[in-house]
Amino acid sequence: MIQSSKILYIIVCAAGAAADVGRLVTYAQDEGWTVQIVATPSALDFIDVHELEQQTGRPVRSQYRKPHEPRPPRADAIIVAPATYNTINKFAQGIADTYALGLLAEAPGLGIPVVVLPFVNSALASRAPFLRSVESLRAEGIAVLLGPGQFEPLPSGIGGEKLDTYPWALALKEIRRHHPR
Repeated sequence: MIQSSKILYIIVCAAGAAADVGRLVTYAQDEGWTVQIVATPSALDFIDVHELEQQTGRPVRSQYRKPHEPRPPRADAIIVAPATYNTINKFAQGIADTYALGLLAEAPGLGIPVVVLPFVNSALASRAPFLRSVESLRAEGIAVLLGPGQFEPLPSGIGGEKLDTYPWALALKEIRRHHPR
């Protein structure tokens, strides 16, 4: 693992694809990023925390640090993947009720590029609140990779069958547009 001055936060949500987030970590490290995994509290049950800590050389974070703990390095870019219906809606509304959402709430104001790679089914993706959230985030300059050639929602109940096609590399490609080497 190459340590870099470029810090990429990968925010992982509780969705089926979360178990494979190590693939995105590998892609990012191959491009010279130092990766910090931040998991939503529910995502901790979907990922192998020990394996990801070994892979990144950094603790997986899911809660705010205690006052006596060292401050982690600030992110140069953030990828939210897999991003759930709940996280996307809360992010758009500015809700910061978890460490992950607190980071996301602050990122646009700090000029940190954020890429959101959803993992939602077609029933949720068709809901008006979700569509408004995607539109709102895009209006703020957040890249939400949803639609043809990006993440395309599947019918409810079959997402687990399509995990191998989840476009991890697409999120990193989008980050490159905002944060060239």
